[in-house]
Amino acid sequence: MKYLFFINTPAQAYTWIPIIRELQSKGHEIRILARDYGSTLGLLKANGMKFDQFKPITRKYTRIFEIFIHLWKGLKLSRGFRTTVVIGFGVDAAFTAALLRKPCIIFTDNEPTHVQNVMASWFASVIITPDCFQRDIGKKQLRINGYKEFAYLHPDVFKPDPSIISGLDINKTGKYVILRFNSFDAVHDIGRRGFTSGDQLTLVNELGKYARVFISPEGNLPKELESYRLPIDDNQIHHALYYAQLLVTDTQTMATEAAILGTPVVRCNNFVGSHDMGNFIELEQKYDLIYCFNNSTKSINKAVELIKLPDLKETWGRKRQKLLNDKINLTRFMVGFIEDFPQSLKKCRDMRGQS
Repeated sequence: MKYLFFINTPAQAYTWIPIIRELQSKGHEIRILARDYGSTLGLLKANGMKFDQFKPITRKYTRIFEIFIHLWKGLKLSRGFRTTVVIGFGVDAAFTAALLRKPCIIFTDNEPTHVQNVMASWFASVIITPDCFQRDIGKKQLRINGYKEFAYLHPDVFKPDPSIISGLDINKTGKYVILRFNSFDAVHDIGRRGFTSGDQLTLVNELGKYARVFISPEGNLPKELESYRLPIDDNQIHHALYYAQLLVTDTQTMATEAAILGTPVVRCNNFVGSHDMGNFIELEQKYDLIYCFNNSTKSINKAVELIKLPDLKETWGRKRQKLLNDKINLTRFMVGFIEDFPQSLKKCRDMRGQS
């Protein structure tokens, strides 16, 4: 079979890479259209993935028009390829599939992009979401018991590398925390905010009393914080997260990643309390793996409280196991679903009693 994948962000690259690799190992032919955004292309290259790329529109408020670049590039890439199914995270893949008159499989976990999700559902064959997804997208929605991060961080897929500790110049009994700051430059980030530069400095100073502090920024760092930059390649971040005592962040995906890896999370942005995503609500209220705030002072106080706790990682390891017991290996599920599509959709609906 032939499959066309749309990849727009580093999080999407992480999700699709193990799935693509498994499909390729079974003899399927893959083509990838990737957006030159953040570390997306670097991650694909580091994992030996061949792809066609397009450069994004850099201005925040006109980025919505990128869809037309997607469509043109997607159609051009598909000529002569005759893809069996188009696969992606949103409207770009769905529109392209419609123009090609091909089936389309979409995965989404982002409730705030409701308009885009509904538009994608008009043209996609199925919209796969986690069970905890907070919105009803319609009859094409298929709920499963897993987040996108389980494609690449399920224990069957991800094996943490302890050598990351020596690379960070941390002794085996030492503590370190990771701070992750958002650039808030995506379309769905318009009007959103997280930690201010003052908050960032306070976090460094307060947490630095108890642990080594590293910062993993999406954008640029103020000069006074540059010395705290996490000195690793992007494709090593999950190993560093696994061994960290704590993650404090105003981003989205990395909060879920850390929780899945058993690392305590303090998350702060104004998504919280305002149509927040279902995975964060579930991770906080059902599994007690993360703490979410829209107030920076409260989040900083919680972070300091946590880093002082004895046996913090051991406690979170037990919580993590409950989560793992409940969730699926998403790579295994998606590979089977894609290979057997559309019969797989009927089987899933029959098993879950969805019409």
